[in-house]
Amino acid sequence: MKNADILVLDFGSQYTQLIARRLREQGVYAELLPFNVSTQTIKAKNPKGIILSGGPASVYAKDAYFCDDQIWGLDIPVLGICYGMQLMAHKNGAEVAPAGQKEYGKAKINILKECALLKGVTNGSIVWMSHSDKVTALPSGFEVLADSENSEYCVFGCESKKFYALQFHPEVAHTEFGDVILKNFAKICGCESTWNMGSFAKKEIEALRTKVGNDQVLCAVSGGVDSSVVAALLANAIPQNLIVVFVDNGLLRHNEAKQVEEMFRLKLGVNLISIDASELFLGRLKGVSDPEKKRKIIGETFIEVFDAEAKKHANVKYLAQGTLYTDVIESSVAGASKTIKSHHNVGGLPEWMKFELIEPLREIFKDEVRKLGLELGLSRDVVFRHPFPGPGLAIRIMGEVTKDRLELLRKADVILRDELKSSGWYDKTWQAFCVLLNVNSVGVMGDNRTYENAVCIRVVDASDGMTASFSRLPYDLLENCSRRIINEVEGINRVVYDISSKPPATIEWE
Repeated sequence: MKNADILVLDFGSQYTQLIARRLREQGVYAELLPFNVSTQTIKAKNPKGIILSGGPASVYAKDAYFCDDQIWGLDIPVLGICYGMQLMAHKNGAEVAPAGQKEYGKAKINILKECALLKGVTNGSIVWMSHSDKVTALPSGFEVLADSENSEYCVFGCESKKFYALQFHPEVAHTEFGDVILKNFAKICGCESTWNMGSFAKKEIEALRTKVGNDQVLCAVSGGVDSSVVAALLANAIPQNLIVVFVDNGLLRHNEAKQVEEMFRLKLGVNLISIDASELFLGRLKGVSDPEKKRKIIGETFIEVFDAEAKKHANVKYLAQGTLYTDVIESSVAGASKTIKSHHNVGGLPEWMKFELIEPLREIFKDEVRKLGLELGLSRDVVFRHPFPGPGLAIRIMGEVTKDRLELLRKADVILRDELKSSGWYDKTWQAFCVLLNVNSVGVMGDNRTYENAVCIRVVDASDGMTASFSRLPYDLLENCSRRIINEVEGINRVVYDISSKPPATIEWE
C-alpha cells in the first residue's frame, strides 16, 4: 500500500477532489478516502496529515457523516474545511448550530493572529464561503485566528495539536490565497514537493502492466483529449495487448470521424479499428428529449458496440475509458456527493458484460490529463484541444436529436471554432461550443418574417472544469460569430451568448 503525504477524507463536497489536486500542484501526494474509512487503513498509509473536506450534511443532523474518532489521537496535523471545520468543533466539545444568515460566495477575511497556517495571506483578501451552519463556540484549547463579516470563527485552531479549521473553501479558485493556505498546511505536516505527472505516469504504467498481464484491453477512443491520453498511456504500458476502437456514433462534429482516424493511424501510429454505428445510435435516440435518458442510451449503446467488437478478439478482459474525476463527482459515485448529472463512463458496467473497467485517469483533472499527455509525447494540438463530451452533440441539442438538427448544430459549431481560432481566442479559453435550443424565434430576413431556430454560444474559462466563468469575448468577435451563423446556416435566425458561471450552472447545458 502506497504511503500518502496527506489523506483527504471525503464528506461529500463537490470540491473535495480539488483539495487533493491543489496539493498535487504543490508536489505533495494527496489521496482521497471515504469519510468513514477505518483508522487502521489510515495508519497503513502512514500519512503526514489529514484534511476533512466540506459536505452537504449538518453535524447535528441524523444523517450526519462522522469519521472514526480515533483520528484525533493519531498525533498528526488535521485541517477541517467547512463541514470538516464544524465536525472538528463538534467532536472536540464545541457547538454547531444553524446560521442566522446563510453565506454563499465571496467574503473578506480579517486575520486576527499570525499563525503558520495563514502565513503569507493578505489581510482583507477574498475567500469563498458555502455554508448554512456555523460554529457558535470554540473547543477548549482552541483560539480564533481570523474572522469575516458573517463568520465570527472564520479560522480557528489549536497550534499545539496542529489542528486547524477553515469556514471557507481554500481549494476553489475564488479564494485568493487558497493555494498558499494549503501549501502552509503541507509544510506544517512536514511534506516535501516530490510528486508530479512524470511520477504519476510511471506509477500508472507499472500498475497497468501488473493488472493486465497477458490479457487484452479494448480501448475506446473519440479523438478527445481524455481518450487519446488513455490510449497513449496504454500504448506505453501494454502495446502488444491493446486493441483501440473508434465508434462513430453520428453525434460528432463536422468531419470529426475522418480527423480522428488520421490522428491515431498517421500521427500516433496506432492500429485503429473504426466502426460506423451512427444509424444505431440515432435510431435509439429517436423521440428522446430527456437529457438523462439521452446519456444513458448513449452509454448503454457504446457498451453493446464494444462488447460486440470484443467478441471478435481472444482474451479481451478489460475495457479502458477516459473517465475523469469531474465525471465521477458529478455522477455522485465518490464519497457522499450529490448527483448533478449521469455520465456515460460512470457507474460501472452492466452485469451481462464479461470484461472489467480500466480507468487510469479517474483520479485526475483535465489540466493534469493535458500535462500527462505532454509527458507521454502527444502533440500540443491533441493535448490542448477543447473538451468534448462523450455523448457528443446529443447533449448540445435541446430536445430530440435528429439528423437535420445535428447538421444545423455542426454548421454553427464550425463557424464558432473558425472565428475563435482566427482571432486567437481558441487557446485563451477552456471550452467553446454552440447549443441548439428547443425554441423558435421570430425574425426578419429580406423583408420576410421568419420563425426559426435559436442557437446559444457557450464559451468558458476554467483550469480544471470543476468551476468555470463565462469568457469575456470582445463584442466584435461575438458579432462576427452571430452574423456568420445567421447568414450562413439556413434555419437559424437568432444567436445568444451564455453568461452564467459554474456553479451554479454547469458547463454543458445537459
